[in-house]
Amino acid sequence: MEKMVGVIGAHECASDLYELAYEVGYGVAQHGLTLVCGGLGGVMTAACQGAKAAGGRTVGILPSAQVDTANAWVDVAIATGMGEARNGIIVHSAQVLIAIAGGYGTLAEIALALRAQKPIVGLHSWKFTPPREVQVAMPTVTTAAEAVAWAIAHLQ
Repeated sequence: MEKMVGVIGAHECASDLYELAYEVGYGVAQHGLTLVCGGLGGVMTAACQGAKAAGGRTVGILPSAQVDTANAWVDVAIATGMGEARNGIIVHSAQVLIAIAGGYGTLAEIALALRAQKPIVGLHSWKFTPPREVQVAMPTVTTAAEAVAWAIAHLQ
């Protein structure tokens, strides 16, 4: 079975976050892992572009019912027609996830990952302290290399 790293994050992003996401995608592919994401723009495009530059494979789980909505660096486009409900497919398809920046959609994916006890690390993403009764948290890192190393170390 292929090991998949989920990259979740901002639908639109500034150039510094784009570069981070590109580096994450590149690093994921360098380790022979498949990148799975939402298949659209921003962080998703950058990560897929980086993965393809390193010779990797990319999967986009799309919110729409049209495969042609995927970014140009998605190898396998899966059209769900599910809107944001497709976030669960991304989370459950990945063995480990990296959250890069992001808004409420990313926060929802983080929550799904934590609920499913999937290893997830944040890179310039949400920072929060769970209530005491919650045993799972999301650590944060500051560089793309640290994010990839963390993901590799936590692959299930």
